[in-house]
Amino acid sequence: MNPRIVVSAVCVFDDAGRLLTVRKRGTDKFMHPGGKPEAGETAAEAAARELEEEVGIVLAPDRLDLLGCWLADAANEAATKIEATVFTAPGVWSARPSGEIAEIRWHDLGAEPPEDLAPLLTDHVLPALSAGPAARRL
Repeated sequence: MNPRIVVSAVCVFDDAGRLLTVRKRGTDKFMHPGGKPEAGETAAEAAARELEEEVGIVLAPDRLDLLGCWLADAANEAATKIEATVFTAPGVWSARPSGEIAEIRWHDLGAEPPEDLAPLLTDHVLPALSAGPAARRL
């Protein structure tokens, strides 16, 4: 059985409706801001902490909206699955790379996804976002 990593991630949008993606140092795939929960953290608490650490967005965990939970291939660890709880951040945001983030990029949801997106985004999140709110229920 493949190893599994539990993560939380957040979909953040700018004033043009584009989705924020980030690339961590030493990697080549773009993904959501997010990461592994620390001991005792809920998925939402981990997502909010990672959002602040990685891109400077401060948002209370209870303001995040659950988009879904998925199992996907890890973007940067071979033969590993991630168990991801993905939220959306209400409102529009600007972001700046910090911490382990080497680069940020805004993705137009109407455009063809670039080849360097993480499997969680291409296989699960982008389809859920394009399906609209009714299809986002677990």
